[in-house]
Amino acid sequence: MGITPRARKQSAAGAAALVFLLLSGCASTWVMDLQPTDARMQWPPQPKEAKAVLLSDIQGFRESGVSAASLVYGKGAHKLRRPGSIAKGPEGRLAITDTGCNCVHVYLPAEQQYQKVLAAGKDTFLSPVGIALDNNGRIYVADSALAKIFVFDERLVYLFSITRAADTTLKRPTGLAFDRNRNVLYAVDTIANTVHAFDTKGTYLFSFGRRGTEKGQFNFPTHIFWSAPGKIYVTDSMNFRVQIFDPEGNVLSAFGSQGDGSGDFAIPKGVAADKDQTVYVVDSLFDTVQLFEAGHGEFLLALGGRGTEPGEFWLPSGIFIDDDDKLYVCDTFNERVQVFQLFRSKDQGE
Repeated sequence: MGITPRARKQSAAGAAALVFLLLSGCASTWVMDLQPTDARMQWPPQPKEAKAVLLSDIQGFRESGVSAASLVYGKGAHKLRRPGSIAKGPEGRLAITDTGCNCVHVYLPAEQQYQKVLAAGKDTFLSPVGIALDNNGRIYVADSALAKIFVFDERLVYLFSITRAADTTLKRPTGLAFDRNRNVLYAVDTIANTVHAFDTKGTYLFSFGRRGTEKGQFNFPTHIFWSAPGKIYVTDSMNFRVQIFDPEGNVLSAFGSQGDGSGDFAIPKGVAADKDQTVYVVDSLFDTVQLFEAGHGEFLLALGGRGTEPGEFWLPSGIFIDDDDKLYVCDTFNERVQVFQLFRSKDQGE
């Protein structure tokens, strides 16, 4: 006796229901695709005391273990393509902009959950270049081509976008930084040669900077970083310098000049500062991260060099330093983020 059409339909429906139950009842877990280094690479080299040691590089994210979804569809993996900026927030939440896929990679290690974000509301990302996280895990994404800053909650639900600052529209938002003490978002507008400040609701607060070469003025600024003592560091790229501001936007100091020697800048990009207020500046043309003493901008040390091996860079861009003294460098054209452990003077010999 053959199987009737009705029986076939019931069998197919039952199989579909079984697959649905399996998939909904067994969530995937994800891990970072890390490539550890084989040897202890440090700067400056031994026998000097280390200021930075290379730990590993992040090449993407992949499914771990076996889930119902992986049994049906195969295990998932998402490689970094052109990582441009990176930020870390509560519970180790990691967010990376990637212009190679016009997306943002978000990873929550506490829950081993990963999500690839491609859009915000009706807007599909065109050039996500800036990233910041606030105290509650909200994620702010600057898309320079769309001229918008998109805001997501801690579960990556899109909330709203920021398109204006006072009586003007944003022109080319790029670097983002979040002041965790004052709950203020700082956004670089490269074309406007200005830094804008907003609260967590997207309300405009104030701006600082305009086109020029004097202190407090900018010539195509790009990247920005906030440090816990309350200082704001801005890469003033075409003035070939870094400027340091207080939280209200008053300039404190500046250092840097154009050149091809140690401590000079050619294409300065990402900037950050550690707990000693040592300033770290990426130079994309030199393929290095240069370290400077904050007070007078004295050159201290350079990390990396041109190449594709561990500890080398190929057109690096954004950087970030977390609360555990880890330095993250977006090694953009090597399609990875390299992670370094930083050491303060008192750490040596512990």
